[in-house]
Amino acid sequence: MKVLIAGANGHTGRLIVELLGKSNRHEAYAMIRDAAQAEKLKQLGAKETILADLEKDVSHAVKGIDAVIFAAGSGSHTGPDKTISVDQEGAKRLIDAAKKEGISHFIMLSSYGSGNPDALPNLAHYLKAKGEADRYLIESGLTYTIVRPGYLSFEPPTGKVEIAEHFESIVGRDIPRGDVAQVIVSCLDMENTKNKTFELLSGNQPIQDALKAL
Repeated sequence: MKVLIAGANGHTGRLIVELLGKSNRHEAYAMIRDAAQAEKLKQLGAKETILADLEKDVSHAVKGIDAVIFAAGSGSHTGPDKTISVDQEGAKRLIDAAKKEGISHFIMLSSYGSGNPDALPNLAHYLKAKGEADRYLIESGLTYTIVRPGYLSFEPPTGKVEIAEHFESIVGRDIPRGDVAQVIVSCLDMENTKNKTFELLSGNQPIQDALKAL
């Protein structure tokens, strides 16, 4: 499949591009806002880069694409307005474009506590925006997978996770970005992950086994 990665130049996005670049089943199409990022992403494994901005029309970005991975985010250094513009409304724009194009699978990198601002009060605005984007995707009619990891770390991936519909608490727990990227890429090939929403933390179960149990 031709897989579009929105947020391809982000920390997790780059790992997704790299994994897809090593795949013999899929091709990574890296969506970027800055043409200067293209060469690095091609080195990581992107088949092509597509210049597009989530705050503008993105319909051209999904032409000929089979699946979409939304791994974009406004970043912790931006304010609430940017969070709404990118994480919420940008996601909606890409969902609408994917629906018009007949995309077969839309995978959303969301967050633990998405839609529940009380889950992590210091991230309340972000969680509200992510929850709205998740709701919009579920109601879009697209085949979707929504992955809601806990705190992301830069530790080396372990290949082992814990998956649940909901964790009551994630205090003292996180998950390496590399494991999140592997879960997302694995969802492209697993039918039972379609039209599912789940939370994700580091654990003791191999990724493939954890996903098969969904």
